[in-house]
Amino acid sequence: MALDSETMQGLLESVARFVRERLRPLEHQVAQEDRIPAEIRREIAEMGLFGLSIPEEYGGLGLTMEEEVRVAFELGKTSPAFRSLIGTNNGIGSQGLIMDGTEEQKRRYLPRLASGELISSFALTEPEAGSDAASLKTSARKVEGGYILNGTKRFITNAPHAGLFTVFARTDPSQPGAKGVSAFLVEAGTPGLSLGPIDKKMGQSGSHTSDVIFEDCRVPADALLGGREGQGFRTAMKVLDRGRLHISAVCVAMAERVIDDSLRYAVERKQFGQPIAEFQLVQAMLADSRTEAYAARCMVLETARAKDRGEDVATDAACCKLFASEMVGRVVDRAVQIHGGAGYIADHGIERFYRDARLFRIYEGTSQIQQIVIARNMVKALG
Repeated sequence: MALDSETMQGLLESVARFVRERLRPLEHQVAQEDRIPAEIRREIAEMGLFGLSIPEEYGGLGLTMEEEVRVAFELGKTSPAFRSLIGTNNGIGSQGLIMDGTEEQKRRYLPRLASGELISSFALTEPEAGSDAASLKTSARKVEGGYILNGTKRFITNAPHAGLFTVFARTDPSQPGAKGVSAFLVEAGTPGLSLGPIDKKMGQSGSHTSDVIFEDCRVPADALLGGREGQGFRTAMKVLDRGRLHISAVCVAMAERVIDDSLRYAVERKQFGQPIAEFQLVQAMLADSRTEAYAARCMVLETARAKDRGEDVATDAACCKLFASEMVGRVVDRAVQIHGGAGYIADHGIERFYRDARLFRIYEGTSQIQQIVIARNMVKALG
């Protein structure tokens, strides 16, 4: 463990209190205005939440995987927009740099990511390369002193606010699939880098995505992540293992939040002269939701501990992402049903969670991609 038990418990209590007292009261405002107030970003930075998983030597807290998911269990009990603000700095936006970056690259960027001075983005998905990330078309042509990037990235989380992009591009067009892909660290403001308009999404208001466009964007040679070509796809896959566990923990947290809201509503709401919590069919929905959320929590914790022991958790992380993201979809659906008409009304909040939860089955690898990863790894292990 990175933190002693007392310090870790203090962190969890601080995050839970911050969620309860500062973030939950702002959920409706963030949804209406589609933005997180600047003072909240400052408070999040002061708590050190931008650097949860960044090593201590670079200014972060250096949490283990288990500690990170335990924080996510608390932070995820509110609008996912708040978690998304710090998510890329702790996950896909920094982990490639932590795992495969040069020492110079780490010292240049990680302290600024840990403090929240810089927001990072993970630019992998393209208009014609989403689940099939190995088919990406963005090119990086080697020239004297560096590379010239051309291509478009799509649905890039935090792109409108990012100061640093981890960009995946094809450096060797003669190598098909994953082999010719490299990763680059590209700073916002680099000539030739521009952004599309902010996407209008079904849910998760306050968390912004947009296209990232490269038009003869010249980057220096030292922008190549790790200083090695052809390693980009491998880096991306390693990063996604950790990201899938983090997202799974957020799914658990959202499920537990809406279960709590649904239980309170069922106890207070009366029909036929008694609380609806006394009706067995309502009890069945509550019980099923509680059981599935508990199962997902156990899966995530066990897999996080295995990762901390240095075990290969690629298959189990995919299992967690598949089960937890599908689980939270079922839980929020039951929550709407328990709330009845109130659950369908926008001001109540339950319908917002219903829309927010839908994205979890798509990003960090769709449910179908998780199924393929799990099955292929099973076959490979048998051979």
